[in-house]
Amino acid sequence: MDLDVFVSAHRAEWDRLDALLRNQRRLSGAEVDELVALYQRTATHLSVIQSSAPDPQLTGRLSQLVARARSAVTGTRRASWRDVTRFLAHGFPAAVYRSRHWWVLTALLSTAVAAVLGWWIGTHPEIQSTIAAPDQLRELTRPGGEYETYYSSHPATSFAAQVWTNNAQAAAMCLVLGVFLGLPVLWILFLNMLNLGVGIGLMSSAGRLDVFLGLVLPHGLLELTAVFVAAGTGLRLGWTLIDPGPRTRRTALAEEGRAALGMALGLALVLFVSGAIEGFVTPSGLPTWARIGIGIAAELAFLAYVYVLGGRAARAGDMGDLAEPERSAALPTAA
Repeated sequence: MDLDVFVSAHRAEWDRLDALLRNQRRLSGAEVDELVALYQRTATHLSVIQSSAPDPQLTGRLSQLVARARSAVTGTRRASWRDVTRFLAHGFPAAVYRSRHWWVLTALLSTAVAAVLGWWIGTHPEIQSTIAAPDQLRELTRPGGEYETYYSSHPATSFAAQVWTNNAQAAAMCLVLGVFLGLPVLWILFLNMLNLGVGIGLMSSAGRLDVFLGLVLPHGLLELTAVFVAAGTGLRLGWTLIDPGPRTRRTALAEEGRAALGMALGLALVLFVSGAIEGFVTPSGLPTWARIGIGIAAELAFLAYVYVLGGRAARAGDMGDLAEPERSAALPTAA
C-alpha cells in the first residue's frame, strides 16, 4: 500500500471527524450520524495502516482521533454501586475460583516448605545460632517474650492498619510481578515461608510451639490464603506469557492482567478482615480455642464464598474480567 496516496485519499475525512469532535455539543442529528460513520471508517483506516504500513506519527494521530470519537459515541460511563455489587458477588470470586488450581498447589507446597524449614531450624542448634545470639533467642521465645508481645505492643487500630497495608502491598506485588515469568513471586513466597519457618523452629525448640500456633492461626489462616491466592495468580499470569493457549499472547495477557488487577482490590478487602483479626482478636484475652475458632470461621467463610459464589459465576462464563463495554474495542478490519 502506498501510504502517501492513502493519506491523501482520506485526510479530508479525518479532518472532518476532528472538526465534528471539536463541536460535538452543538451537532445536529445529521452531523451526529456523520460522526458515527466517520468514526467507523477512521477506525478501519487505522487498522489498515497498522497492518500494512505502520507509521508511528500517523498511527498516533489516528489512535487519538479514534479514542476521542469512541468516547463521544459511547459516552462516559461512571461506576455505580451496581458495579461494586457485581464485582464482589461475581467478578472477584470467579477470578479466584478460576485460579484455584494454581493457588491451592501454591498453598500446599509453601506450607510444606515452611514446615520443613521449621523442623530444620528447630532441630539444629547451630542454625539457630546464626539467627541470633542465645540471649536474644531466649528473649524471643520466653513466656511474655517478643513473639507473644508483638501482637499487643501497639494500639489495635494502628497495628491492624499497618498489617493490612503491608500485606496488601505484598499481595499486589505478587499479582503485578507475575508477568516476569513468576520469579519475583517465588522469591516473595520464600521470604514469607522463611519468616514463618523461623518462628515455628525457634518456638518448637523452646517447647512453646502451641503458643506460637495459638497466636498465628487466628489471623494467619485467612492472611496466608490471600497471599497464596495472589502468588498463585501471579504465577499463572507468568505462565500465560509462556503458554497463552488458544488466545493470542496479547489477548491472553490483557484478559488475565485485568482480572489480576481486579483481584488485587478484592484481596485488599480480604486482608483488611485478616488485619482486623490480627489487631483485635489475636492479642485479646479470649481463650486460645475461641481465637483459633474465629480464624477457622473466617477461612471457611472465604472458601465458601469462592467455591459457591465464584464457582457459580465461573460456570456462567464470568472470567473476572471487566464488563464487555469497558474492554478495549476491537477495531474493524474491513470498510
